Amino acid sequence: MKEILTSDISKAVKELCISANLYLEPDMQRALQEAADTEKSPLGKKILGQLKENLSIAEKEQIPICQDTGMAVFFVKLGQEVHLDGSLTEAINEGVRMGYEEGYLRKSVVGDPLLRINTNDNTPAIIHYDVVPGDELKITIAPKGFGSENMSRQFMLKPADGVEGVKNAILQTVKEAGPNACPPFVVGVGIGGDFELSCILAKKALTRSIEVRHSLPHIRALEAEMLDRINQLGIGPAGLGGKNTALAVNIETYATHIAGLPVAVNMCCHVNRHKTVTL
Repeated sequence: MKEILTSDISKAVKELCISANLYLEPDMQRALQEAADTEKSPLGKKILGQLKENLSIAEKEQIPICQDTGMAVFFVKLGQEVHLDGSLTEAINEGVRMGYEEGYLRKSVVGDPLLRINTNDNTPAIIHYDVVPGDELKITIAPKGFGSENMSRQFMLKPADGVEGVKNAILQTVKEAGPNACPPFVVGVGIGGDFELSCILAKKALTRSIEVRHSLPHIRALEAEMLDRINQLGIGPAGLGGKNTALAVNIETYATHIAGLPVAVNMCCHVNRHKTVTL
């Protein structure tokens, strides 16, 4: 049995909140550079250059890479042999409070969706738990801005719609998003499960490195095809035209009911913030 102090968890979460909002992950930096190198549209190439410059300024000045520092979303893997001295949920939320305060990050959470009163500390976070074998606690943060979140969609397709229905759902979502989700995008797709699990799968897909393709050959082929078809739409950087509409399409799947084919498409902007710590 391994004991982990909740105070250490809060400190780790605080650092995750700050670093995820100040620094882009290496896979995303490489993808942006490749997009800038391959973009044929002069305006698109200029915009990609400005995005890269923004990243450099954020790192140098220690300011967020996007003004929308997002709602704090977490994927947590808790080892069965881990013992905690308190509430894991409270520890994570305390880390969010500290991170958004000490990091001077915009606090964007309202406590009631209708009364719209800001909680002033960016809590509560959204936390997805998974109990796994072992004695480690793995915490992944994915701060999610709502420019792209608002353009995400969920579809309850019929089994007869098949893979073509899945493709159409993805393309429809991207077309409707247009410039509003801040392209070039990373597109997270969840296929299977039920209504809510498909959406969680789509969000989780965004936390996977865009340099890692799916292990199943038919899903890996679908990721490649959809990236190609999305980039043929011509939406381009900032929606002003070009070949780089998306940087990646990440798909996650799960078993589903014989009568259903749930599909969720979670749009994400070019920063696609995510970081992980293991305690």
